[in-house]
Amino acid sequence: MSEQYTFSVESESGVRLDRWLSDRLTDMSRSRISALIDEGKVLVNEKQAKPSLKLKSGDQVSVEIPEPVSAEIKAVPMDLDILYEDEDILIVNKPKGMVVHPSAGHIDDTLVNGIMHYCGEDLSGINGVMRPGIVHRIDKDTTGSLVICKNDQAHQVIADRLKVHDIERVYRGIVIGHLKEDEGIIDAPIGRDEKNRKRMAIDRKNGKHAVTHYRVIQRLKGYDDCEFRLETGRTHQIRVHLSSLGHPLLGDEVYGPSKCPFKLQGQTLHAMTIGFEHPRDGHYVSVSAPLPDYYVKLIKKLEE
Repeated sequence: MSEQYTFSVESESGVRLDRWLSDRLTDMSRSRISALIDEGKVLVNEKQAKPSLKLKSGDQVSVEIPEPVSAEIKAVPMDLDILYEDEDILIVNKPKGMVVHPSAGHIDDTLVNGIMHYCGEDLSGINGVMRPGIVHRIDKDTTGSLVICKNDQAHQVIADRLKVHDIERVYRGIVIGHLKEDEGIIDAPIGRDEKNRKRMAIDRKNGKHAVTHYRVIQRLKGYDDCEFRLETGRTHQIRVHLSSLGHPLLGDEVYGPSKCPFKLQGQTLHAMTIGFEHPRDGHYVSVSAPLPDYYVKLIKKLEE
């Protein structure tokens, strides 16, 4: 059966419908919400609306979420790099170039295909048939630690902790140029880029709160090797924050220069450490993924 929701707009006048709903339907992606609006499943004052509609105080928003349609997602044998595993969770070291879950153009070569083969039926179903076990994501060309949940209870606990920023996430990345300070905090809200919907941008009016702590580990010739600690976890957060300082990540063709002096596949960003209280008994789990070979070789080259 489909799910029905009704919301009342109170003091959020002027906010776009799709953005307003994304703050309430937190388990659903912005693109999925936009699709529901386009399909006529979202009504404002009993009338169909566009995602860009600016809401007014007193508006009534009703949402119908259709029952998920079963999709044939193949279980594909893959050589997964398992960093940690128990009966509730799995932490995988995702390689560069791998998409996390199936989407257009990536049906049977994603991490989900691999973990379905590895785990069988032991995966949470909260995010639906396209994203079994997936509680958070990292970009296609970002490497490193990713948590997979084997059951709904573990998924819900981890998801709740992500919402309140109660999970340690430490990244490594190489930025172009030299940061002014050896360490600092970037506190700048992030939202969808109004000129290019595939990008994110600093949005001080409507963006979501986003904070990144950085520390320079090593200053190289023309570049800084850095550590980043996420206080929040917005889409493309580190990439957008560093670009806003004028020091984008090396290799980032979306938020940095289109040409790169090295043969790289996307941004030099690695999700190194993830730490959290275990969803079953509360003991602390902290796992670090080793730096990928390309990153180590690049550092050596820059040191020379």
